[in-house]
Amino acid sequence: MLAIHNINKSFGGLHAVKDCSFMAEQGKITALIGPNGAGKTTAFNIISGTLRPDSGEVHLEGKPITGMHPHKITRRGMSRTFQISRNFEDLTVLENLIAQSQYRGLRNLFKPAISSSEEEKAMEMLEFLNISRLAREEARSLSYGQKKLMDLAALLMSNPKMILLDEPAGGVNPTLLATIVDHINELNKRGLTVLIVEHNMNLVMEISHKVVVMAYGTVIAEGDPHTIQDDPAVLEAYLGGGQTDD
Repeated sequence: MLAIHNINKSFGGLHAVKDCSFMAEQGKITALIGPNGAGKTTAFNIISGTLRPDSGEVHLEGKPITGMHPHKITRRGMSRTFQISRNFEDLTVLENLIAQSQYRGLRNLFKPAISSSEEEKAMEMLEFLNISRLAREEARSLSYGQKKLMDLAALLMSNPKMILLDEPAGGVNPTLLATIVDHINELNKRGLTVLIVEHNMNLVMEISHKVVVMAYGTVIAEGDPHTIQDDPAVLEAYLGGGQTDD
């Protein structure tokens, strides 16, 4: 589904990502992990189109998307969440789902604010995530975990084939995290391909089919969770320290 070939990205003299390559298999959950400063976030941003690589290629379903604008990547079938929810605080949950799913540019200026079909679809997504009761609540009134669920619902509005989740466990209480995990697993069972950047190793080991480990900007190991957790290079990367930024 997704293939990253030798991507590189530098900021001044800092090589954030260096000759990074890995693949995410269709219909599977792949986790991208690594210590702070490993380059995960930079790689994630390059994949999703929010950053352009200095070199290298990103392919979705065998077609190049390198450097493509995020809304065009969404049209190709891949959408992402962010570590910090990017919602409109003054809008309701329902309005947020519709506003965040509209990626058709200037054509939206000639449409009604909310069409009946959009509202119906948004309610369907909220019902799937068991938060339809929040549809008319302003986003500012939601808990951090509820905002994560709203972001996931907004992501699904574009009918993606693949979703990128940026630390879905971050700042979420254990009960709500279990709910989020259940939803991710259900979406995957329905055929959705998932790529996760995550620090919660318990979640990674529980949910992933494949784990890709980065350190110092490049991939140092990849494989199933059980293989990765005993890999000497992975243990050294996490225990060795020395990396401070993501």
